[in-house]
Amino acid sequence: MPRLTLKGLGKAYGKLKVVDDVDLTLEEGEFVSLLGPSGCGKTTTLRMIAGFVEPTSGSITLNGQVLSAPGAVLPPEKRGMSMIFQSYAIWPNMTVAENVGFGLTLKKLPKEEVRAKVKRILEVVQMAHLADRYPAELSGGQQQRVALARAIVVQPAVLLLDEPLSNLDANLREEMRFEIRRLHDEFRFTTVYVTHDQAEAMATADRIAVMQGGRIEQVDAPHVIYTRPRTRFVAGFIGRTNLIEGRFANGEVGLDGFALRSDQIPGSMPASSQPILLSLRPQGMALHRGRPATGRDGVPLLAATVAQRTYLGESWDYIVHPEASGLKLRVTAPPLQVHEVGESVWLEIDPQQIAVVN
Repeated sequence: MPRLTLKGLGKAYGKLKVVDDVDLTLEEGEFVSLLGPSGCGKTTTLRMIAGFVEPTSGSITLNGQVLSAPGAVLPPEKRGMSMIFQSYAIWPNMTVAENVGFGLTLKKLPKEEVRAKVKRILEVVQMAHLADRYPAELSGGQQQRVALARAIVVQPAVLLLDEPLSNLDANLREEMRFEIRRLHDEFRFTTVYVTHDQAEAMATADRIAVMQGGRIEQVDAPHVIYTRPRTRFVAGFIGRTNLIEGRFANGEVGLDGFALRSDQIPGSMPASSQPILLSLRPQGMALHRGRPATGRDGVPLLAATVAQRTYLGESWDYIVHPEASGLKLRVTAPPLQVHEVGESVWLEIDPQQIAVVN
């Protein structure tokens, strides 16, 4: 049975539609990330799921029970959900153990049971040795672990996270996103995670719902979102890509200065002689100093010039200009593959890594 369902969900403030006709179903134990830029409606959607905001249209149901509909909203405290805020919202006058056990105390569980559950969850989040400390004595990452432990220990029906890592530095963000995924794999709570950070969504989620303008543009597994984006916005927002305009006709996609066989490109083509937009990731091309020996049938090889380069440590980021073309394409190369600006190279394109987008 689906655990959480959003059906035609909308929120408007006057004429401004912040969330517009959102449909989304989460299976029990699934981790879904709402991903998008500021103002796309992801946080408002999360707050409607939590019960803090009343929808103006549509409904939210949990295991068949209606939680939210226009004019009928079950209060947050009666939804059996836990929410982790951007600020963590842990109480400064309570110790780590007292913060984590607060929800259990509200449920009036026996003290020994509370103590045992708190001890167990603090061991899981690797904070047992800091049980008697106060929040002011903790680092940002440690405070985040306390917030996670407090949310998980009550065994919520749904776990909600609103930009939980945005206050941490880059290295700690990377560490904590793997920690969040580890905890999810252990407890399997149905989870909705809001973020604008693509790396966070890719590392944590089973599926990503990319939002723009209050609507969901695409919902898919992270690798599908990256390799097979359906729209221009998704292709451009998730990672880096080259968006190339062309025209499909006579079994070929004509581009600026060269053509690709359409049967080599995954996805359906438009009607003949129609414009087409392709997404080609930087990793979908390779650079060679000399012309490679005849390789795979039909793989395009283009003479090109290196126009720009940026060293990123783990890779080189090159901008190359194919001859007889006005295109400038971004290409990723290994860190030891060094090309100079102005150098002539051969550009190899893998058609299987091209996506047709709308």
